[in-house]
Amino acid sequence: MNLEQLLDKFNNTIDLPIFFLNLVVATILSLLLRAYYIRFGQAVANRNKFSSNFMPLALTTLLIITIIKSSIALSLGLVGALSIVRFRAAIKDPEELIYLFLVVGIGLSTGANYPILATVSVVSILLLLLINNYISKRTIYKRENMLYFNINSEIVEIDAFVKILQDNMDYVELKRLDRTNNGIDATFI
Repeated sequence: MNLEQLLDKFNNTIDLPIFFLNLVVATILSLLLRAYYIRFGQAVANRNKFSSNFMPLALTTLLIITIIKSSIALSLGLVGALSIVRFRAAIKDPEELIYLFLVVGIGLSTGANYPILATVSVVSILLLLLINNYISKRTIYKRENMLYFNINSEIVEIDAFVKILQDNMDYVELKRLDRTNNGIDATFI
């Protein structure tokens, strides 16, 4: 196949203006989601660092879906490749997983040429999350008044730590508890 035939095949399968529109929509939606997550997310992890992956993940998903949507052979090849290469993210909080699924959803819908569906869905979901956040008031204190700290101890009885904290703090919430070879690793607000 020569270069002219390759370009002709490319132009017949991918509409470049629509592809660039999908790129722009996926970028804007992933940046909007990033801003929302940084501002309203409840995860203990570094939300700024974690959410910096939203745009590349959305755009990569868009690219993959754009390429494989017209070829069953490519989609089967992708399944084979993904069975070899596994995505291992250190998810510390279920909230992080929810945002990753939403980012993948942005990439899937824009890659399948549904930018309006992606926009309506993401805006609706963010509005519902904002309303839920407002109604539930997950904590009684402002974020500025919170102290996040980690306890790494050979003592595995968490109740003793919780009692000490409750005796000395107005508000205590256990965010994460991991059992290690040497004891426990607990994160509190």
